[in-house]
Amino acid sequence: MSENNHDTPRDVLEVEAKLAVDEATAVPDLTELPGVESVLDSVEHHLSAIYFDTPDLRLTRAKITLRRRTGGADDGWHLKLPAGSARRELRAPLQEPTQIPEELLANVRAIVRTAELSPIAQVDNYRVESALGSPTGEKVAEFCDDHVTAWSLLPGGERTSWREWELELSEFTAGTEEGEALLSRATSFLIAAGARKSDSPSKLATALGSSAESAPLPPHLRAPELDPDSPAAAVVSALRTQRDSIVSWEPRVRADEWDSVHQLRVSTREMRSLLETFEGILEGEQLSHLEDELKETAAVLGVARDAEVVEERLLALVDSDESGLVDATAAAHIAEDMRAEYRRAHEDIVEMLDSPRFLRLLDEIDALLAHPPVATHAAEDAPEGGESREILYEHLERGFKKVKKRHKKVLEHYNDTSLDLHEREDYVHDVRKAAKKLRYASVAAEGAGLKARRLTKACKALQSQLGDFQDAVTSRDRIERLAAAARERGEDTFAYGLLYQREMDRGARALEGYEKTVSEVAKAFSKIKP
Repeated sequence: MSENNHDTPRDVLEVEAKLAVDEATAVPDLTELPGVESVLDSVEHHLSAIYFDTPDLRLTRAKITLRRRTGGADDGWHLKLPAGSARRELRAPLQEPTQIPEELLANVRAIVRTAELSPIAQVDNYRVESALGSPTGEKVAEFCDDHVTAWSLLPGGERTSWREWELELSEFTAGTEEGEALLSRATSFLIAAGARKSDSPSKLATALGSSAESAPLPPHLRAPELDPDSPAAAVVSALRTQRDSIVSWEPRVRADEWDSVHQLRVSTREMRSLLETFEGILEGEQLSHLEDELKETAAVLGVARDAEVVEERLLALVDSDESGLVDATAAAHIAEDMRAEYRRAHEDIVEMLDSPRFLRLLDEIDALLAHPPVATHAAEDAPEGGESREILYEHLERGFKKVKKRHKKVLEHYNDTSLDLHEREDYVHDVRKAAKKLRYASVAAEGAGLKARRLTKACKALQSQLGDFQDAVTSRDRIERLAAAARERGEDTFAYGLLYQREMDRGARALEGYEKTVSEVAKAFSKIKP
């Protein structure tokens, strides 16, 4: 892999239709396409692309392609990623022909990790490319008539030749309703001209053909030998969901997409919670190690997440202030200091994601899914479906009792003003953490047939309510630090006191109806039958 490069790759939304066509089929008059007035120009290209992947085809299996292509207007490195019904294509210049650009690799690091990327196929293409214009002269699409020759470089690979048509929307129409309509009408038009729906999703898939079947499966796709009705199977299924979520959100966190840090943190915490809650169904030293690593990962993500939440809350407070008592200096520091704090925290996250430690964590998660350490007694006893539900119910019951115990402490201590404020608030935060674990366990139990949806919903409501309270506490603590820094600079701190009190009020409002929300959790749990 190349040295770190902070260049930003060009990002293109690729929306296209691919159709198979015989060699003798004539290209129809493209100006008869609905919405097309003229052929702006037509050019010929001789394209040659080398596709790269790991030995176990991790990218291909994730519907991702990485290639180095020469020829044409967009020669260079291309990384194509799924984007709903379309494809997102990242491009980077060739530079060193044998060196994959780091700015592309960063987007698939959670999938590739330390595995070697090597050529798996070569695809050569003689292309006649026609730019199609609208009645007002804008380029609305490109029509490509491709004559392809490809070689699979995998064991047992062969040479293949075929012809296909592609119609790709331009940047002017991609992502628009007009573009979708054009693509739909054009597909029907081209099929009427002799084309047919392609059985293959891509040129790479056609090039690899049956040779892809010879590649080994990546660890996370190797199905463990578990009774599908066992508690262990339900737990592993829930863990797999979080594993996939972590891998999916990782590149979005790198790109600093909205809410991505929060979602990645949720996935790591949920996986850790599942490992803790269902200890006894799975066992072994590796579980505690994974829990520690996931906790550390969530902690790094948490610094940025807290900064993000506080920034949003404080900016909203400043924007909604009608008193005129928040001075410009304080408002500027709130905006600039919190943004700088988030940027520093995000840089720390990217450094963590690039670290060997994080990549090892992903490998260890995959290894656990492939070979789950089922508790000896669970493997020997192999419970029937009903017994499986009873075992999961017992774990839910332990989680519910923890919620009840922590709630009792809130009732005993929250209004005790002889205690420090943060100590009293920590009791509330403990209930939230217990409710969150119970919710995660409830989701896993649902997968094994327990009717726990009402409990999941009730726990989510309690977690959300107490999350709003905790956000107010976190924001208030940050205001204290901002005020202390302002005081050291010799600035007026009245505005910070005003915002502090408003967060106190918001926290109090968040707790309204708290006991009723807890009672809903108890009612929901009472309805569950193993």
